[in-house]
Amino acid sequence: MKALFIGGTGTISSAVVKRLAEELRWEVWVLNRGKRNASLPDGVRQITADIHNEEDVAEKIKDLEFDAVCEFIGFKVEDVQRDYRLFKGKTRQYIFISSASAYHKPAVNYIITEGTALANPYWQYSRDKIACEEYLMERYREDGFPVTIVRPSHTYDEKHLPVGICGKKGPWQVIKRMMEGKKVIIHGDGTSLWTLTFNSDFAIGYTGLMGNPRAIGEAFNITGDEAMSWNQIHKIIADTLGVELRTCHASSEFLAAVGDKYGYDLEGNLLGDKTDCAVFDNTKLKRAVPCMRTEVGIHRGVRLALDYIMSHPEECQTEDPEFDAWCDRVIEALERAKDCV
Repeated sequence: MKALFIGGTGTISSAVVKRLAEELRWEVWVLNRGKRNASLPDGVRQITADIHNEEDVAEKIKDLEFDAVCEFIGFKVEDVQRDYRLFKGKTRQYIFISSASAYHKPAVNYIITEGTALANPYWQYSRDKIACEEYLMERYREDGFPVTIVRPSHTYDEKHLPVGICGKKGPWQVIKRMMEGKKVIIHGDGTSLWTLTFNSDFAIGYTGLMGNPRAIGEAFNITGDEAMSWNQIHKIIADTLGVELRTCHASSEFLAAVGDKYGYDLEGNLLGDKTDCAVFDNTKLKRAVPCMRTEVGIHRGVRLALDYIMSHPEECQTEDPEFDAWCDRVIEALERAKDCV
């Protein structure tokens, strides 16, 4: 079996490529600009190109056909329109990574299935993913284009610790605040439920859909089976660090308003995603992929991430004084507000 990944080196796609190449023995190709390919497994074949240069890509794949084409960096409808032109007749399956943030916001039910309506007035990113899905399903219905849609939720790996709110330089500043005994900000009252998925677990579900005739023309959630509140998630991080968790809770609306001034897109990330409970029914996926399972639960995933972050300071411990100062100002403003009532 032969697969082409558009991208292939990101948090999610790298785990899929690894499982496919090393465990399932597919012939794996990646199409990207070649800037982060050093970590690819041995034997993975590379097409160095910018997917947005359609003419160049068409020339480089003109003699190739695939059992699956896996799109991981398609964000706008013009991206999937281009892919349709490039890969129609050249693949038996086209798998598009959408997003669980496309599901209806605000949530009408805390349990999300593939039948939950798609609508997100808070986040353009999610609306663009919905438009991509609509175009691809139209091509499936009218032209038989063999599409499969995958909707991941919050997927992470050992390099990306899952926190509710962080700055532009990643989660290290949140970790540092915890270790320094400073308060960390949690949106809302911290009790909304959230689902985290380690990337190697995601890869089990994704690879099970590849070459699977039950997946054509269908959409699937791929998430872990554990759901915990944001308070619990941050407490697990603090406990793993061996420190006391000190928190400041603030409404998502307030955080979105005060974050916008500093370029933090918290309206999308919070109101359009993390504010609502996100508990996923994976029944449909497990019917199509019976081997789907959660092997890396939240406690183990947090430990793996912190072990990696602590042992790779140059790579992962990028300080973010701007975000740190923003947190201090938000916390101070909320404390002052208590005295005004």
